[in-house]
Formats: sequence, structure tokens, C-alpha cells
Amino acid sequence: MLNTETPSGRHPDLDLYATTELIRAFTEDQVFAANVVHAAAPQIARAVDAAAPRIAAGGRLIYAGAGTSGRLGLLDSVELWPTFTWPKDRVVALLAGGRQALFDAVEGAEDNRAQGAADVRAVSPTVNDVIIGLAASGATPYVLGALEAGRAAGALTIGAANNPDSPVAASAEIGVTLDTGSETISGSTRLKAGTAQKIFLNTLSSAIMVRLHKVYGNLMVDVMPTNAKLYRRAIALTVRATGASETEAKATLEACAYKVKTAIVALRLKTDVAAAQTALDAVAGDVRRAMSAGEGSS
Repeated sequence: MLNTETPSGRHPDLDLYATTELIRAFTEDQVFAANVVHAAAPQIARAVDAAAPRIAAGGRLIYAGAGTSGRLGLLDSVELWPTFTWPKDRVVALLAGGRQALFDAVEGAEDNRAQGAADVRAVSPTVNDVIIGLAASGATPYVLGALEAGRAAGALTIGAANNPDSPVAASAEIGVTLDTGSETISGSTRLKAGTAQKIFLNTLSSAIMVRLHKVYGNLMVDVMPTNAKLYRRAIALTVRATGASETEAKATLEACAYKVKTAIVALRLKTDVAAAQTALDAVAGDVRRAMSAGEGSS
């Protein structure tokens, strides 16, 4: 029996626990999930180092999963636009059963290996694309089909699973094992297995975005303001990165359509936003290099 399906021997009387004890049983497992991902750091780092050059060359992030894993992949994909202004046409989320599976289980969808392959082929993968296959069991046929089609097209494939020696990890070019073991509620992999996958996806995509110069220092400088909260955050980030007043930061942001990186370079180099944008474009959006080049030419 798979580790994720094996009944836990730690909480055989879970239904008899006092509420505080019950909550601690669940939260303890969540802490364990985080530590599992932390232990997989070398595998994740290898995935980031392999993925970043392909994405920088114009590739896409393509997520493939079923059930909870598929929904987590979709969640990570949609958060890249507001967080990093990542182009929406350069991220794809494939979910076994399609959109309907977001809200209802689609009978047999995860068992359809051919459909997983067909869904990947339908988005025309290239050698610069990165396909991330997620499966708690590590043997979901839909995900295996997706990874196989991705490899056949020359795309980089990353397979993450919550059981050791899994077919998903083995069939991908880079396998990541998140061995979370038995669940507090036996077999419910939406619990710590799902938590580990969410942390893994956060870590993977965020690290790729750092490598693509979407972050300056530890500041989220490629944020796309879409609401009042994010407009305030853009101003605060600009103030923090430059030491400018809030008024000056807001005026500069308004002049460059709230592109935080452009505003930072303009304020730090004391130049106009057009020159700042040109400097950024010349170094693939790297704020540090743009400022260094500007300071060197002054």
C-alpha cells in the first residue's frame, strides 16, 4: 500500500479527541509537510536551475494534475499574473476532466492516460516549455500521459509526488519526492500531501520568477496593481526601494503606468521613466544591472 494511503498508527482514536487535541493533530501534520518540502530543497533547486533558462527563452509553465493536485496547479498558475505580471499566455493549467473538475469530481478522468497526453499535445509544447506534473499517489495515469507527451516534444518535465519511487517522478526529467506518509485522516491527500504540494509550487514558481528578475532584493517589484490594496503596495514598495517620498513615488508610478521596476530605476538614477524603461529593457528587466549601468554612464 502507498504511504499516502496507509492508515496512520498515530491517531487511531481521532474521533474521540477533545477539540484542542484534534486541532493539534492536524496542525502538527502541516508542520511536518513543510519540513518534507524543506528536505527536498536540492531537487527543487535542480528543477529551478533547469527551468529558468527555458522560461527566459520564451517558454511557458504548463501544470498538469488531477483532483486536488490539479486544482493546486491551477491556483499557482493564476496567481503569477498579479504577483509577477507574468503573461497570461505563458502559463497553462491542465486539469483532468477540464473546467468541470474544478467544482465536481469527473468520473474516471484521472485514469485516462491518453487524455493527459492529448491535453498536452493540444497546447503545442516546445523545447522551451516546462511541464509540471503533480500527483499525490505518484501514479496518476492522466499525469503520466501528460509528462510522456511533454518529453516527446522536448519540453522540460518536472514530476512531483508524495510517495517514494513513484512513476511520476521517474518518468519526468526531474523528479521531486515529497514523502508525506500517512494522513491524519487515512487516505485524505488533500491534507498534508496537498499542503506539501502547495508549498512546493509556491517555492518552484517564486524561485523561477526571482531568477527572471521579477524580484529586487526581496521586494515584489513586478506586481501588477489590480485593486486598491495593490496600488498602495506598489507605492510602498517604491518608497522602500528608493527612499523617495510617497508623493514622489506615486507621481513617478503614474508616469510609467505603475511599473514598479521602472519607477525604482527612474528615481534611483534621477532620470525620466522612458530612459529607465530603456535601461531595464537592455538588461532583461534586471533592476540591479539597470541601475549599475546607469550609474556607470553618469
